[in-house]
Amino acid sequence: MSYCVNCGVELEASLKECPLCNTPVINPNKNVSQATTAKPYPTSKGQVEVVKRKDLGILLTVVLSATSITCFLLNLLVFQGSLWSFLVIGICICLFFFAFPAVIYTKTPIYLSLLADGVAVAIYLYLITYLTPTARWFWELGLPIVITIVILMELYTLLARKLPFTILSGALYLFLEIPTFCVTLELLIKRFLGSSYRITWSAVVLTVCAIIDIALITILTEKRLRNEVRRRLHF
Repeated sequence: MSYCVNCGVELEASLKECPLCNTPVINPNKNVSQATTAKPYPTSKGQVEVVKRKDLGILLTVVLSATSITCFLLNLLVFQGSLWSFLVIGICICLFFFAFPAVIYTKTPIYLSLLADGVAVAIYLYLITYLTPTARWFWELGLPIVITIVILMELYTLLARKLPFTILSGALYLFLEIPTFCVTLELLIKRFLGSSYRITWSAVVLTVCAIIDIALITILTEKRLRNEVRRRLHF
């Protein structure tokens, strides 16, 4: 026996609607036709079109080129006191080379990409020399520092690719290169200032990194110790 869902009157099984309030009688055991039932949400899923790398690269190139050209013309025709536009042009060059392997051409070899980044930074530093009384700082300090950083980055990438790479081995390579860079930097500064070639503050960095390197080498060579460190540090 069934009852009206609206007024509660008792209904016979053959009735299609309530005789008292005319409320339609729906049998829950029968499937409701999906064709006559309107769905509250659309069935098709919309998706925003993904921006192509080529289009993004064109946009990036146009924006950086327009920024460089407009700043150069503004410097040439209006604000002629100094070559300040070279700073903007240098930054645009660096941004282009930094974004090139990620946006424009993703198949660029990592070694070539690092070299191009170093060249871009060197060009930027060279453009700064037009705003300084002399370019000696660039040839004796700026350029050698950039070359040192590029060589160390290339070497780190080579070690990471040719040798088994883990978090511990990566940390070992890093703490081998940090003191190398610091000692080279101090010697370059001493040379630029005309001081004696004697390391001072870089010796502290060298000592600390040497201790860390010895500890990392010990962990990497001892299998049980290495596994214990990995288990406790969750890597």
